[in-house]
Amino acid sequence: MTETAFAGANRTLIRAFMDGAALFPQAELVVSSAQRPGTHRLADVLADGLRFAAGLRARGIGEGDIVAVQLPAWSEWMVACVGIAYAGAVMLPIVSIYGAKEMGFILRQSGAKLLVTPDSWRNADYGDVLVACGNLPALATHVVIGDAVPAGAVSWDVMLSGQDDAPPAERDSDDLAMLVYTSGTTADPKGVCHSGRTLLSELAAVAHARRKIVEITLSPWPPGHVAGACTMMRYLAQGSKLVLMDQWDAGDAAMLIEQQHVSSCSLTPFHLTGILDAAERDGRDLSSLVSCLVGAAPVPPTLIERCAARGLNTFRCYGSSEHPTVTMGDPSDTIATRLTTEGRIMAGSEMRFVDDDGDEVASGADGEMVTRGPELFTGYFDSSLNAAAFLPGGWYRTGDIGHFDRDGFLVISDRKKDIIIRGGENISSREVEDIMLADPAVLDVAVVAYPDTRMGEIVCAYVIVQPGASVTLDSVRAYFAQSSVARQKTPERIVLVDEFPRNSTGKVLKHELRARARAEAKEHIA
Repeated sequence: MTETAFAGANRTLIRAFMDGAALFPQAELVVSSAQRPGTHRLADVLADGLRFAAGLRARGIGEGDIVAVQLPAWSEWMVACVGIAYAGAVMLPIVSIYGAKEMGFILRQSGAKLLVTPDSWRNADYGDVLVACGNLPALATHVVIGDAVPAGAVSWDVMLSGQDDAPPAERDSDDLAMLVYTSGTTADPKGVCHSGRTLLSELAAVAHARRKIVEITLSPWPPGHVAGACTMMRYLAQGSKLVLMDQWDAGDAAMLIEQQHVSSCSLTPFHLTGILDAAERDGRDLSSLVSCLVGAAPVPPTLIERCAARGLNTFRCYGSSEHPTVTMGDPSDTIATRLTTEGRIMAGSEMRFVDDDGDEVASGADGEMVTRGPELFTGYFDSSLNAAAFLPGGWYRTGDIGHFDRDGFLVISDRKKDIIIRGGENISSREVEDIMLADPAVLDVAVVAYPDTRMGEIVCAYVIVQPGASVTLDSVRAYFAQSSVARQKTPERIVLVDEFPRNSTGKVLKHELRARARAEAKEHIA
């Protein structure tokens, strides 16, 4: 990919959105929703966005002001995104299922001046949630979509009722354009700052990686996360057809793939397994799906093999809120590569592997992955976090451990904080998970450290068992003995569960499992 391909990243977001609508006015947006379904044109989304910008300006929102949007994957999210960019404000997407604790923290820390929510969704009354957030001194306006508009709030229709002829705000491509909070896999969310340049660089890199297909994309991602937000921005800037789901239903997803001839999607193993089950149950045709990226969690080899049996060449990627897409595989990669790696480095991005002191490790050895590139975030909103997050030269410390194989594909070993230190020896929780996922009796597993008075920590596996199967500590020991791995990697504690705590993208919340393990160990000692 040449520097010319990134030239579009020199624009502001609003210029990219206006260019997109001018080039692809008829680009189709399909929203699958029980509450606000519809089919829209990009030109109409842009026009509504300019009206929303007028409503923002009429309420004193201007350059650099933060506007929070807590909406599901609806067309209104995109309208708000356009309007915020036109007014020169900063988009703050918030996960739609967050309650008062998360909401209050994010709104207070960010100093958001205006908030957009539904009146209610999925049994949540957002007026009540906002009251429960407590004191929010910066928040002046609550805009509500729906019929039940609380006293003092502004209806969505009123926000779109005005129009002005003012040009878009003059902003620099390096100014803060989006503030997104990490999805909750750690105890305290961090505000991640992206500029127009970083976001448009991400869109350009992904478009380059997928240039070989005509994309009709299905997105199950909530727009409060980078994956969802960037997917929706790709529609605004690049005009490829997009199919949104405002809440997950595997049967609906399989139906949409068939009916809308979806060619591309990004899924977690949880999503993909559900789609395959629903397709088999309902007789759905998934043959249009030629590009299926799967990630955000360990991918069971059996799932990749199951996809291959259907002619679906799934592949993996690596990224984060801070650096949205760093590596990506390809459907043409060998099945062995797609089973075990996260693909090759994306155009424009760089990755090195370092030790605890920040020094580069030997080629092929595991080290902490540090990255940089044009789509890397500009820093945390709480700037006190930046010193620990970056190495000299602008290299971002991901906290993940891995290496490149001989062909340049990324192999992730674990996260630094997920390493289990048993008797002074490091054990990769991910390696243990991969071994257990190959056991036919195991449906899903999450491995964490369990405090132990003798060894310091031991391997604890929380297990969801396949229907009709049985998993015991003895059966796991026998399975690991057959796998010929070092004995100390064998789980010494098995906890059977019906489900894992997950965030809204399906990622297992390991910090909650670690807290549970600590509590169980403390209770056992007592």
